[in-house]
Amino acid sequence: MNGWHFNKKMCEWASSKMYKKVNGRKEYIQPFSREKFDEMCKVYGIKVVATGYDDVYIANMCKADFLGKSVPDDVHMIQYVKDVVEDPDAYEGMPFTRFYADCIGSGTPIPWEDVL
Repeated sequence: MNGWHFNKKMCEWASSKMYKKVNGRKEYIQPFSREKFDEMCKVYGIKVVATGYDDVYIANMCKADFLGKSVPDDVHMIQYVKDVVEDPDAYEGMPFTRFYADCIGSGTPIPWEDVL
């Protein structure tokens, strides 16, 4: 059981929906895999402590929404992920519950049978 955390399938599905707006058009990102994210953490010497795939989901969300803007580069993105998933006053499962609330708010159905 994952509780209120991302597993691999849910992270992959959610990340596959992420895009940047480029000249008014949707440009879907190439999501980070667990392996790629862990490799980047190792390269930059940043240890991220997360449950399940919460860190990979946040990295992909950051890539789609902030990277190259308020988050200038990969090292700052990894630090952002660390800050989010290790936030001392956040509640357990905050990244997933935020994602779930966004799905409800946007009317995006989750294919539960496919991602659990």
